[in-house]
Amino acid sequence: MSERELRRDLAVLPISAVRELTGLSDRQIRYYDQQGLIEPQRGAGKQRRYSLADIDRLLKIADYMDAGYTVAEIRQVEEKQMRKAMAKSTEDDEQLRHFLANELLKIGRFGDQQEY
Repeated sequence: MSERELRRDLAVLPISAVRELTGLSDRQIRYYDQQGLIEPQRGAGKQRRYSLADIDRLLKIADYMDAGYTVAEIRQVEEKQMRKAMAKSTEDDEQLRHFLANELLKIGRFGDQQEY
């Protein structure tokens, strides 16, 4: 994970900043939290703190809601996307293992001819 990604996940924004950045009301933001669509971190005094990744997620949720999706449908879409991403990751891992196995076989056959 790059340093930039770490900063995107750093939860420092209060709900007032999120409200202004997303155009959502405090009530909507809290509702999505209660429904488990987002999981903001908690700061001192149990205040919700949001990251830039949370804001991206809220904007995506708002787009789904504007398109007429229900909370349950949003969960289904996201679960499907997660399964698809995991399958892709597994496929990529398998391709990498295959490539590395072939490379190791090549090195084993021709290792005495390689220069370092």
